[in-house]
Amino acid sequence: MGGCGPVALELASAVYATIFNRTVPVSSPAAAEMTKLLENIYRCVNIALVNELKQLCMRMGIDLFEVIAAAKTKPFGFQAFYPGPGLGGHCIPIDPFYLSWKAKQFDFNTRFIELAGQVNLAMPYFVVENIVEAMSQHGKALNGSRILVLGLAYKRDIDDLRESPSLTIIELLQKRGARVEYNDPFFPSVGRGRKYALNMTCTPLEQIPEFDCVVIVTDHSQYDYAAIVNKAKLVVDTRNATKGIEADHIVRC
Repeated sequence: MGGCGPVALELASAVYATIFNRTVPVSSPAAAEMTKLLENIYRCVNIALVNELKQLCMRMGIDLFEVIAAAKTKPFGFQAFYPGPGLGGHCIPIDPFYLSWKAKQFDFNTRFIELAGQVNLAMPYFVVENIVEAMSQHGKALNGSRILVLGLAYKRDIDDLRESPSLTIIELLQKRGARVEYNDPFFPSVGRGRKYALNMTCTPLEQIPEFDCVVIVTDHSQYDYAAIVNKAKLVVDTRNATKGIEADHIVRC
């Protein structure tokens, strides 16, 4: 909590103490906001790190998830972050860039923030290229193929589309001639948003065998991944959701 003076800090802390177990006072609202941004930037940078390492590990034939699992056995100095198809929400993909903009007023460039943003923004494009490659390896062209995207929400088990990488992936696939549909238990339909105009309804999972490729973008816990793999012609898994399931038609990226 930061307040514009001791009285404001005391009153704000008293209000929030009615709903939170603990409030942490700091010297000013600016310090409180920088605290929030530090936490956001910490995640942004570390997610970008593992996203970049995922691409390297794929080229090297190394399972990054195995590496992360081993690294987090160290009892100090390491916190596990996991790769994915891109960032969503507001805190990580957007808020750090408010600070980046503000820093320029002080003749300062926030290089970590901007580099992390470049890596994370590129992940949907990386996913699409892997979809193209996976389909090619299975004798199919992306243009004209039917693609089912599993998950519109930006993370598991929520009904929030803000900045979701699924939206970018759908748009990129459509631009390359694919016929794209989606399934998400939290979205019976989706219309227009600030950056998208899907105007689509949720496709039942029973139709999976009709699609040339199923792309797991959001790993909702409601999905039965063994059943999905069993029904699908080709599965591209961007979340390691099919861990432990072995099949020749699973491609993990």
